[in-house]
Amino acid sequence: MKPNHPTLAALIRLHAELGGKIFENRKEAKRLAGDMLHLEAVIRMFSPGFNFKAIAARRRYKGNGLYKRGTLLRHALDVLRAATGPLTSREIVLAMLAAKGVAAPSMKQVRDLYGGVQSSMRNYQGESVERVGEGMPMRWKLI
Repeated sequence: MKPNHPTLAALIRLHAELGGKIFENRKEAKRLAGDMLHLEAVIRMFSPGFNFKAIAARRRYKGNGLYKRGTLLRHALDVLRAATGPLTSREIVLAMLAAKGVAAPSMKQVRDLYGGVQSSMRNYQGESVERVGEGMPMRWKLI
């Protein structure tokens, strides 16, 4: 059946693409499961009684390309020191990116950095920074 509306045609094409991705992911999952079985066999060669259920699945930590681990809060505090008034986390992030020379940051860059800045501000609330006012978005200033 041929779609009689451009939106319907686009939705059908999107459905087909998602189906293809699911198919490819299933193939990849089978390959990874086979690799894991081989790895378990090698571990058993070294330690026959090893308990594989004790190994927790985890993802690798993907660091921020602009800021090294442990420096994010310092740079956020530098932005707050230079500010004339309280700033939202988003404003802090945009100022930090501008200081690094990123003129037009992508939404992904802003989102990734925003999470780190927001959690750092909450962790150091009452020690280095304080929340100004009520409501959202939260505004921060130095103590």
